[in-house]
Amino acid sequence: MSSEQRVATVKPVSEEEASPRVAAVYTDIKATKKIDFVPNMWRVLATNPTQLEIVWTRLKAIMHPEAMGGSSKLDPLTREIIALAVSATNGCAYCVNSHTTAVRKLGLDVEALGEVMAIVGLFNSTNALADGYQIEPDVLPPQD
Repeated sequence: MSSEQRVATVKPVSEEEASPRVAAVYTDIKATKKIDFVPNMWRVLATNPTQLEIVWTRLKAIMHPEAMGGSSKLDPLTREIIALAVSATNGCAYCVNSHTTAVRKLGLDVEALGEVMAIVGLFNSTNALADGYQIEPDVLPPQD
């Protein structure tokens, strides 16, 4: 049995073992996220280089549009708060930790983080109630 800590159901692709195609994505991830390592998520997805490229390109376009010369109506902190809320709702411990780290790095303090989690908890419960009772919407957003 390997002495390397198991981090997934497949062996992650290390930076040293990365093909040129995977290494290029790794380099882009580190530059875009301004980090000095490749997170486990990406190392695991690299077992399928096509999947790695697709997921990274999509995430970069939506979460880091500025890195692609684009812009967003939502600031980086708001985008990360949304990602954190969805991750908490979906029960993804990996993503909760990743996005909590990101929001803290972007300046969200512990008290504000508590507010985010309170909102997540509140709306998980009220959504379940509304869905369970099959309540018809009585307020609709404009379609313009």
